[in-house]
Amino acid sequence: MSTAEGPAPGLPVRMPRPRQPGRHRRPETLTTPEGAPALVLAVPGTPSPAIRSLAEEIVSIARIELAGLDPRVGYVDGDGDEYPSLESVLTRTAAERGDDSPAAIVVPLLAGPEPSVMRRLRQAVMDSRSAAEVTDVLGPHPLLAEALHVRLSEAGLARADRARLFTVATAADGIILATVGGEEAVQAAGVTGLLLAARLAVPVLPAALDIEGSIAEAADQLRSSGSLTLALAPYVVGPEVAPEVLHDAGKEAGCSAADALGPYPAIGKLVVAKYTTALGIPQSPEGAPMP
Repeated sequence: MSTAEGPAPGLPVRMPRPRQPGRHRRPETLTTPEGAPALVLAVPGTPSPAIRSLAEEIVSIARIELAGLDPRVGYVDGDGDEYPSLESVLTRTAAERGDDSPAAIVVPLLAGPEPSVMRRLRQAVMDSRSAAEVTDVLGPHPLLAEALHVRLSEAGLARADRARLFTVATAADGIILATVGGEEAVQAAGVTGLLLAARLAVPVLPAALDIEGSIAEAADQLRSSGSLTLALAPYVVGPEVAPEVLHDAGKEAGCSAADALGPYPAIGKLVVAKYTTALGIPQSPEGAPMP
């Protein structure tokens, strides 16, 4: 595992190149270090064409963010050639590398902690017998608060920009931040919820889709504090939960729901950020790798 002092032993370290002088120099493109491990995107949930399309879009964004990247997709519940399991992808990647250095860095496609998925993911890494490192989940992060804001505004449930005199008649005055992963996920979602509340200037309460009564309890709490128009903001990328679960959660809360985060550009950027952090590449305050 990488540490605060740098990457784990055996991981290639990318040394920064001297920047060209001058006011009009071109921005440098970040390139994957030579011999770097593959980036394996670990996708939870039951595989389907829609989930595969989402994963491919996120991988496409990652390629744009980091030139020379070797991205691969492994499904936690996968099987066969169409939806290869995470274990099989890691085993094949290790065989191709053929040395003792880390063959892959595994990035979970999870907005927040989901203990049951992470246990199965780590078991797949162990069963593959590959020298692979597993990163943290994507959140909490300001980019996820931005993505949630965008999804709410797309659904007509929030103003697109507080700085403009733009009115949305159906804008919510209370947001339920719906996550999965039990109490641990609810606690972690609270950080992103604070960032979202600051953007929207309305109260935001996290709740768990997989805890019975959690969504309804959050709705009651918001209404009792004076919020009249609620909205459900799914704090999930998409594969973690079936679409009907989000639909039922909206009915339980008695409010409209935005779409899941999906292949929003910030998701691809955060995937790359987790990968480059494991390599020891410095990150900007916004979470992007620094050239």
